[in-house]
Amino acid sequence: MTVLALHQASLRIGNVEVCRALDVVFNPGECWAILGRNGTGKTTLLHTLAGLHATDSGTVLLDGTPITQQLRRHVAQRLGLLPQDSHDPFPATVLETALLGRHPHLSPWAWETAEDRALARAALAQVELADWDTRTLATLSGGERRRVALATLLTQDPDILLLDEPTNHLDLHHQVALLDLLARLAREQRKTVIMVLHDLNLAARFADHCLLLYGDGNVCAGTSDEVLETSILERLYNQPLRKISDRPPAWLTD
Repeated sequence: MTVLALHQASLRIGNVEVCRALDVVFNPGECWAILGRNGTGKTTLLHTLAGLHATDSGTVLLDGTPITQQLRRHVAQRLGLLPQDSHDPFPATVLETALLGRHPHLSPWAWETAEDRALARAALAQVELADWDTRTLATLSGGERRRVALATLLTQDPDILLLDEPTNHLDLHHQVALLDLLARLAREQRKTVIMVLHDLNLAARFADHCLLLYGDGNVCAGTSDEVLETSILERLYNQPLRKISDRPPAWLTD
């Protein structure tokens, strides 16, 4: 199974020190939430894990080899990224867009096969967009477009899924359904899921590991039970919080 890791990684963006000499391993079957205030480098760290942004020092390792030394096609077969927002410069249908996820698996100039189309349709069904094949993207709402983007990532079928605010534009039902799907992929298919989230309660409900960015180089990483403690979160957000005992726990601002 594919393993992603940061080894002595330091990263800075302007005056923000995202992390300093960070060592962390993201194992198969784990579902991680990256948490922190705005501007602490969550998206930058996610792009660094994808090999799209260089570390200042240290290394991103994919299966023990620096990701920068691997062919992008190989990386794209093992690792997929869902960005914060989707941009569609050309008109396309829902199915055509989902099929973009198969491109890393196709040889040059090859067309998608019936199997590729079946994978795309199965992914669309997973995000409650079955039978939407011929709908054009221009006719979709923001939440529907977000689900198409997720289906494209699922069609790619990588071992590691990197998701930047995957619940953007989604109503409560689809937020819960999407995160439940990602948690099941980690649990049942041994995928590694790493996602930037802003909702503490969703992180507590669906993530089994968390990585907290303070924006000063300090990072707190561990299991959700270890990391999601009121005192730690109050320091992270500089905000008084009150924990409500439940399964899973929930936090309210004081």
